[in-house]
Amino acid sequence: MSPRSSRSQQGKRHSKPRGPAKRQSARPAFLSSDEDLRLQKFLANAGVDSRRNCEDLIRDGRVTVDGKVVTDPAHSVNPQQQDVRADGERLRLPAFKYFLLNKPKGVLCTNRDPRGRPRAVDLVPGRDHRLFTVGRLDENTQGLLLITNDGGLAEHLAHPRYEVVRRYRAQVVGIPTPETIAELEKGMHFSDGFFRFQSIRLMKRKGRSTFLELELREGKNREIRRLLARSGHKVINLERIAFGPLRIGYLAVGQCRELRAEEVRSLYAFVEETQSRSAGKRPRRRQNPKPSGRSSSARTNSSSGKPASQKSTRHKPASGKPAGKKPTGQKRTVGRKKVSSRKPASGGRPVSEGRGKDRAKRK
Repeated sequence: MSPRSSRSQQGKRHSKPRGPAKRQSARPAFLSSDEDLRLQKFLANAGVDSRRNCEDLIRDGRVTVDGKVVTDPAHSVNPQQQDVRADGERLRLPAFKYFLLNKPKGVLCTNRDPRGRPRAVDLVPGRDHRLFTVGRLDENTQGLLLITNDGGLAEHLAHPRYEVVRRYRAQVVGIPTPETIAELEKGMHFSDGFFRFQSIRLMKRKGRSTFLELELREGKNREIRRLLARSGHKVINLERIAFGPLRIGYLAVGQCRELRAEEVRSLYAFVEETQSRSAGKRPRRRQNPKPSGRSSSARTNSSSGKPASQKSTRHKPASGKPAGKKPTGQKRTVGRKKVSSRKPASGGRPVSEGRGKDRAKRK
């Protein structure tokens, strides 16, 4: 055997077997697509239709799971292990897409508009996927908007319980005073809830207007405009510049781009952090104090301070009859003789039955 062949064999012995490297998913466990999903949610994630319309589709008997018709929208299915079909066509979860859009004014954050106005999803490529916006910006507000088909991630980012930071830049009429800023941070009551800013920072002044940087932890319907209008500073221009770990950067108005892999991982890490933080803030349920080792007879009466065993039974006799004077006609024993408690008609002492018998014998 030549030295070259022996060396090649030695190299083969000690070399590690090469194969396709396993791609690790960036999705955390609680956002994994391997878990069971409700049937209506799976159909919506698969791009069939909205969740409400998917409920009607299921109730009409047009959906089968492993060849059996299922009419319960809450039925659990495993997309990776079960065969789910709608009108005979097998459904699968699509690849997740994530887009960052700088929404211009006049564009709606909805998937259906009967009036045919421009929508944010129309500005994003990937028409073969059912995309939707994470949260909403009103028609006259521009700025950062996340668009995806990842329902699990969108639910965690938009849920008010996780208090995802939303940062805005607003141009308002006038110059807010420190007292006004303190009042806005303290909050105001409206007919549909309590609104407040997490923080307010004055950026610069331009003529008779002021630029503010505002931070919210829960986006409500026209919250910023309503708060500032009540304080006497009407909004001229409003733009969202940050949402969670995402920043608008230098993305032009009306333009979009797909998120990079590290940005998607940072989103998942941010969701995990906010989820653990909100779990630590949940108040514990007040538990009833456990009864002590003392018996119920040892408990004290709150009014008298005496133990329950020493409470007077004058008002609650054991026999269940009301306490007090004995009813007329009853007999009581005095020594060996029975004495009637009935009084004679003429009054006086009660007559003893024993004495009456003795008198009868004497007669």
